[in-house]
Amino acid sequence: MVFFFKLLIILLSTKLAGDLSVRLKQPAVLGQLVIGIIIGPAMLGWIQDSKIMEELSQIGVLLLMFMAGLETDLKEMNRNRNSSLAVAVGGVILPLLGGYLAGKAMGMEDIPAWFLGLLLSATSVSITVQTLRDLGQLQSRESVTILGAAVVDDILVVVLLAFLMSFAGTGDVSLGMVIGQKVLFFILAIPIGWKLVPWMMKWFASLRVSEAVISAGLIICFGFAYLSEELGVAGIIGAFAAGLAISYTPHKKEVEQKLEPIAYAIFVPIFFVSIGISVSFQGLGEQMGFILGLSVLAVATKWIGSGIGARLTGFNMRSSIGIGAGMISRGEVALIIAAIGLEAGILAPKFYTSIIIVVILTTLITPPLLKKVFGASTEES
Repeated sequence: MVFFFKLLIILLSTKLAGDLSVRLKQPAVLGQLVIGIIIGPAMLGWIQDSKIMEELSQIGVLLLMFMAGLETDLKEMNRNRNSSLAVAVGGVILPLLGGYLAGKAMGMEDIPAWFLGLLLSATSVSITVQTLRDLGQLQSRESVTILGAAVVDDILVVVLLAFLMSFAGTGDVSLGMVIGQKVLFFILAIPIGWKLVPWMMKWFASLRVSEAVISAGLIICFGFAYLSEELGVAGIIGAFAAGLAISYTPHKKEVEQKLEPIAYAIFVPIFFVSIGISVSFQGLGEQMGFILGLSVLAVATKWIGSGIGARLTGFNMRSSIGIGAGMISRGEVALIIAAIGLEAGILAPKFYTSIIIVVILTTLITPPLLKKVFGASTEES
């Protein structure tokens, strides 16, 4: 019974906070992120992290990226592949070097310093996707470039992580195996999405049961997410690929219209709150300088690095600034890397909580920055 009361609080508070955020001329997702901090352990303590919350939030982020895939034009993404590559590379190199230099300045050894840089190189665009959706910009060229860059970024960061851990001797990590797994995912995903997904959707549509098509969509979404996780690619990339595959079938509209109420009524709000409830302010007084400095570095290096990549591939200054802003959020990808580093002994325990706060801050700053850039362009048009 306690869980259902918590669910009541989450759904009510996220909707009210989202509405207040819109009234203050900010994206709804910003209010939903902030309310997670307010009702979580950091402030009111109404909602605590738990295994079921973690699982439900995972479903939320997968559905969010699946919906983004449904709404993305694959041809437009292909046309912008060079821009996506440049944005991803710029958004990895500058944070990697910046984090390494910051680590060395703090007295870290080479491996931990490079690991800090790797943490800053991660990108998770789930919050960006929701913000662009709120602004009506999800199908813009800039949005498509950001989504493509996020896929490349994920691959680069995981490969670099494998390389770093093998070099550090923290386990039997084969760089060739890691790269091979990434390649295998795309070798499997492309023909499955091209041939098997349309057949599967058509077959399910012929079944004489209720909501067979939406069930097929969810099966494909979770199937792709499972495959990507097993092969070392983030589950959100698999969910996004599943959405892309279904977007080229006649059942796209039905899946989109019927899944959206399910996702945004329950699972996506839980995902937003789960980010906030991971925040804790205990014992952070001594680390405040580190948190502020690293947050500024995290925002600046990703924003500038990705923005330069966009500018060099033909985007104007405003679009380049917007694309750079869209890549700032580190989200769950950085959290996973931080946990791996802590377990492997590369990341010092005293820095772990502070880095989690930095990840949260990069997530919180992304919606207002995107609103400033893309909100202004929407009003002008």
